[in-house]
Amino acid sequence: MKPLIKPITPHLWFDKEAKEAAEFYCSIFPDSAIDTVQVLKDTPSGEVDVVHFKLAEMDFQAISAGPYFKLNPAVSFIVNYDPSVDPKAKENLDAAWTKLAEGGQVLMPLQEYPFSKHYGWVVDRFGVSWQLILTDPSGEPRPFIIPSLLFVSEGCDQAEAATDFYISIFKNSKRGTLARYPAGQGPNKEGSIMFTDFTLDGKWFTAMDGSTQMHKFGFNEAVSFVIYCETQAEIDYYWEKLSAVPESEQCGWLKDKYGLSWQVVPVRMDEMMSKGTPEQLARVTKAFLAMKKFDLEALERAYQGE
Repeated sequence: MKPLIKPITPHLWFDKEAKEAAEFYCSIFPDSAIDTVQVLKDTPSGEVDVVHFKLAEMDFQAISAGPYFKLNPAVSFIVNYDPSVDPKAKENLDAAWTKLAEGGQVLMPLQEYPFSKHYGWVVDRFGVSWQLILTDPSGEPRPFIIPSLLFVSEGCDQAEAATDFYISIFKNSKRGTLARYPAGQGPNKEGSIMFTDFTLDGKWFTAMDGSTQMHKFGFNEAVSFVIYCETQAEIDYYWEKLSAVPESEQCGWLKDKYGLSWQVVPVRMDEMMSKGTPEQLARVTKAFLAMKKFDLEALERAYQGE
């Protein structure tokens, strides 16, 4: 049977809290559960947990691998509460907000804004950023949870070029809404992106421009996006198109020219790590830790003990 290719999957890096954070999020959002928890041994970070889980049926991954990268709001997750789908949308939004805000930091208070009658932006106690919004039921349907990219730059104008770049790389991609900043909204540059959404291989994302005058953070490896590939040719394609920072290439990870981190991973490796014996898992782990771009044949040899 041909393996089911997973969509592009958000990956969260924690110091030690991956499993605890996943359990917390699963307790907040509907149709959520932890799928697997794998333990990798003898890594540069020692023994690490790798957690695969779903939030509202959307795939996530998390890892506990040490205090090397700090989560920040450059990548957040928009949660759409749609009254046309859920009669208790506002009530459920408020309940989720209360849990996420406890011990966290409110970036934008939960209240009415020009773009929504009920919206708030919060960083939870684990450092993950969430934008909770009561959506307009007359608009085109969107997924419950959507990753959101904030392009913070001196010129405040990278979001359009970056999203055009991503759309050109991934199949089954398109732009949805696009709204620009008008004049007088400084420090944002007139004509830069106030909001846009788009699909990459059928998965929805949103993006907007920000300014270094307002935000003192940017993309880092704390949030990356996993691209699952069937073949070595697919791995080579995404690696060639996306990788722009050679020193960031390690264990299937890369960083693009806009600073966003990706992981280019063969589907077969995911199967090896979830179904292999402890001995096979140890061999595959040792093999991939020595790689930059993944070599599918070499991983298969390690798995088979050849």
